Amino acid sequence: MKVLDLQCGQQHVFEGWFASEDDFSDQFGRGLVTCPVCGDPQVQKMLSAPRLNLRAARQEPAATPGHGRASASKHRGGGAVAGPSVAAFQAQLLQAMRQVVASAEDVGDRFADQARAMHQGEVESRNIRGRTTPEVAMELAEEGIDVLPLPDLSVLKETLQ
Repeated sequence: MKVLDLQCGQQHVFEGWFASEDDFSDQFGRGLVTCPVCGDPQVQKMLSAPRLNLRAARQEPAATPGHGRASASKHRGGGAVAGPSVAAFQAQLLQAMRQVVASAEDVGDRFADQARAMHQGEVESRNIRGRTTPEVAMELAEEGIDVLPLPDLSVLKETLQ
């Protein structure tokens, strides 16, 4: 199993798990490796430390906060360092976006009409999500209708691996 640290053009950092380096190269070449946050296909491998499975050789207590792979700062291209706060923020953002997907009805392209109908009391208020143009979203906001633009949520409907 090959675990790679990857980063998209929008600076989202994530792991990719592949059977081998050849498997990664094959999937990358076919355009199958994309960012799970924004869907960006412009993904690059980042420097990462190897993971050695020495479980049987060591007898140490359970990991404590601030220690271990998940909290270790990693070098990210261009001299920037993405520490635990960046990874934790990304994880919290993905979790919050998954909750939005799970708790809101997808009304698709009818979003603006449904939002206006709820605002005017024509239909019962409920959590909805959907698609509209930035211009229409601004119109809704100017009408006093709460709108929260989010990135494409379709990548959050499935479990990421």
